[in-house]
Formats: sequence, structure tokens, C-alpha cells
Amino acid sequence: MLKRTLRHATQALGVTATLGLAATAGAGLTALTSTTAQAADTAICYNCPPEWADWGTQLEAIEADTGIRVPQDNKNSGQSLASITAEQNNPVADVVYYGVTFGIQAAEQGLVQPYKPAHFDDIPDGLKDPDGKWFAIHSGTLGFMVNVDALGDTPVPQSWADLQKPEYRGLIGYLDPSSAFVGYVGAVAVNGALGGSLDDFTPAIDFFEQLADNDPIVPKQTAYARVLSGEIPILLDYDFNAYRARYDDGANVEFVIPEEGSVTVPYVMSLVANDPNPEAGKRVLDYVLSDKGQSIWADAYLRPVRPDAASEEAQAKFLPASDYARAEPVDYARMAAAQRDFANRYAREVN
Repeated sequence: MLKRTLRHATQALGVTATLGLAATAGAGLTALTSTTAQAADTAICYNCPPEWADWGTQLEAIEADTGIRVPQDNKNSGQSLASITAEQNNPVADVVYYGVTFGIQAAEQGLVQPYKPAHFDDIPDGLKDPDGKWFAIHSGTLGFMVNVDALGDTPVPQSWADLQKPEYRGLIGYLDPSSAFVGYVGAVAVNGALGGSLDDFTPAIDFFEQLADNDPIVPKQTAYARVLSGEIPILLDYDFNAYRARYDDGANVEFVIPEEGSVTVPYVMSLVANDPNPEAGKRVLDYVLSDKGQSIWADAYLRPVRPDAASEEAQAKFLPASDYARAEPVDYARMAAAQRDFANRYAREVN
């Protein structure tokens, strides 16, 4: 009797254990399926910070219209390039956003793969890799971001030559061109405007050496808040930061494209080589070049690579086309190749 009871109890326990294992396995399978589905609906973007270029609005729109979730990411261009380099054998990111020189380097190092999204043919030559390894989505133009109130009775400068006048002593700032990308863009701009080339940065070096007599402020990091506070009345910076200060923060800020000329620099995106979710990544890249995606950039005061996608209201906030005619693109591949040598020379001769 006792043996029969034990046998029945053992059988019951076995059934219970089997059912428990089955339930656990089922729950695990459900969780795995859910995780897989979630991963399929997620694209990892490096350097998509919500406060920069209004990526916050862009990411919300992507999820609402496509169902693809793109988590925010606060890397900068250099950090993004370093990350996809380190992760080359086991990629984490699907897409990456960065300054054009970093996109060129990523393509040269085999870190990104070709993809031509919708509207790729609308992008002008020179603003895209012919195979689609990188392509511009919007651009910024380098000029003078000027806090008019902080200048007082001093006139708003209109040229590179103006910045060397004694009345602007202590009023000018620019980011260190040996370490900050926008600083390097400023060097390329003044160099070209004063007759230099990407093979000869002597005019830029001479300019910065002479500007040193005016005691410029040379921060390492973004100085947007310091312009608004009046600490740096004149900053070499992008147009979209000046427009943001004027229209969003209500500051009495003007943007000036210097009379001698300047440059327009694109920000680009790429599909990471061997990325985990290529279909999701491709849909993100399609979206940022769509009419709606491009209009979001325009509303954030960037110049979309497809200008017709910008609303009339957005276009009205930019300087006239005649002003922008003074800003030209450059050979971005040569700009990328020259960056390190210029940084070394600036550090030796100006710093």
C-alpha cells in the first residue's frame, strides 16, 4: 500500500514538474519572441542627441510614422566613429550620424555599407558618396553668431577683416580648430575666403596669429550659452545655432555670412556595415530624407539637403539666398585628409 502511494505521488510530481517545465519554457519562448520582435522594431543610431538639430522631434516622428523605435544617443561625431571602429567585428549600431569628414573616414575604413535611400538622387553630387556609403541630410553654414546687445555701440562685423580691427578686442570667440570640428570648419572657411586651399592653410594660420592680438576666447566645447549671456559677443559658429538663439530663445542675435565668403558643411548618415537590424536601419534613413523628415530639419533651422521640403515659414527665417551664395561647398574628402596636418600646424604655430 505504501509503495503504491509513493508511486502515485512520484508520478504526480513528475507530471507537475513536466507541466512546470513546459510552462517555464513557454514563458521563455514568449519572452524571447517578444524580445526578438522588439529588436526587429528598433534601430540603433549613434549620435542622435535630442537637443541637437531637434533629433528629439525627428525620433518621435520616426516611431509614430514607421513603428521603428530609435533610442536617443548622446555621442558626438568622433565618439561615434570610435565606437563603430571598436565594434567592427560585432556591430551594435544600425545607422550613424556625423560631420561629413567623419563619414568619409568611416567609408574609407570599411565601417559602413552602401545604401541609397529614397530621394538619394535628389542629393547634389559632392554631398554624397556615389555608392551611398554616406550622404548628407542637412547642412550648416559657418559665419558670425553675434549678440547685438552685448556689442553695445560697436557695429556688427561684416567681414573676416573686420574681426582684426581693434574695436573687437576681447569680443570674439571661436572653438579650438585643432580639436573641435566646428573650429576646423571655421579654419577652412577663413582659409578659402582669404585665398588659401586645402593644400595650403597659410592664410588661415596667418589669420589666427593676427587675431591673437585681439585676445579671442577659444573654448574647447560648444559656447552657445556664453553667446546668449554676452560673455562671447561674436562667435564663429553655424547659422542654425544663431537662428535658434533668435527665434527660440528670443535673443537679439544676428547671423552674418562674411563678405569674403564662407563654407557650407553637411552632416551625413550611413548604414553601419553588418548592422544587427539592416531593414530597420534602412527605413530610418529613408525617413530622414522624406518630405516630413526634411521639414523637421528645416524647422530646427538647418538647411535640409532637399530644400523644396522646407515650408515657406521655415524658409522665411533663413537669410536670403543672395547671402548664402557667398558660402560654398568644398572637396570634403580633401578636407578630411587635411584635418590632422592642419591641427598639428595650428597647435605648433598659433597655440
